[in-house]
Amino acid sequence: GFLVSYPFSKTIYNILAAPLIAVLPKGSHLIYTSLPEVFLTYVQLSLISGFVLALPVVLYQFWAFLAPGLYEHERKAFFPLIFASIFLFIGGMLFAYFVVFPNAFRFFTSFSGSDITAMPKVDSYLSLIVKFSLAFGLAFQIPILIVVLVRVGILQVATLRRSRRYAFLVCAIASAVLSPPDVMSMVLLLIPMYMLFELGLFFAGRIRTRQPVAENVEEETPD
Repeated sequence: GFLVSYPFSKTIYNILAAPLIAVLPKGSHLIYTSLPEVFLTYVQLSLISGFVLALPVVLYQFWAFLAPGLYEHERKAFFPLIFASIFLFIGGMLFAYFVVFPNAFRFFTSFSGSDITAMPKVDSYLSLIVKFSLAFGLAFQIPILIVVLVRVGILQVATLRRSRRYAFLVCAIASAVLSPPDVMSMVLLLIPMYMLFELGLFFAGRIRTRQPVAENVEEETPD
């Protein structure tokens, strides 16, 4: 994956830098302050892209290791969650790229003026966008987490419904920690996080929780 990605590393970086370049003041551009900085940045980006390309194989190996230890009904329940998790993770990253980053970068570059010029470093920008893309991707896993916890019996749907105000508080704290340090980005993450909590609650209310072990053994014991 790395070898395939490296020839396109500059193109990939330009795509990732597009939200920032679009809002940079006239005359501003990305810079690097050490000679190997750009090369090492392209290497890091190629490693990340290579892992993304290899992800189907990685997930298959994970599933091949896990599946033999599951019952048939558990495999049927777990397998769709993998695809849903991937879909939500990608959705979170795209939401950050198309919605959060343009607004956050516009806010940050608004402080540039005649005496202060915005010239972000190449490696710093890559670190920032990767960190927050992963944060948004993980934040969008909330429905999967709720469904799994309810499915295994750790949480109860009725308890979650009574705890909506606490869930909103947790989402607010998480969005403040995970989002770029401005109020707009926090709100842009808080709203979908709480909506995803409600979505997870909706689906969790329509699944059966795991039965006690004794019942499972009794059901699976042949007559």
